[in-house]
Amino acid sequence: MIRNLSRGTVVATDVEWALSSAERMRGLLDREKLDVGAALVISPCNSVHMFFMKFAIDVLFVSSDGVVVRAIEGLRPWRLTRVYFTARHTVELPLGAITASQTSKGDRLSLRDNEDE
Repeated sequence: MIRNLSRGTVVATDVEWALSSAERMRGLLDREKLDVGAALVISPCNSVHMFFMKFAIDVLFVSSDGVVVRAIEGLRPWRLTRVYFTARHTVELPLGAITASQTSKGDRLSLRDNEDE
């Protein structure tokens, strides 16, 4: 589960991690959609591309201490982000997840239930 500690909201309930090079490279490319409540955390990662993607997503760039460096809503296929040098993790979410959780730059997230991130 990903929680927004600053706002007391839940960002995602079903979290998958992409930690290996192959998992990070593949990301969401082989998927048709991302379900409500789902998230893919890519780590380490400080930029994303949407080449060959089939759907738009919301994206959070998060520092190693859990602070949101940048929140991007509605990143469409065939786009790319700039590099966020202070980001350690990228959280890919379904459209509307950022608005629903009221998450914005500067918020502190807990990316894992058993960690105090």
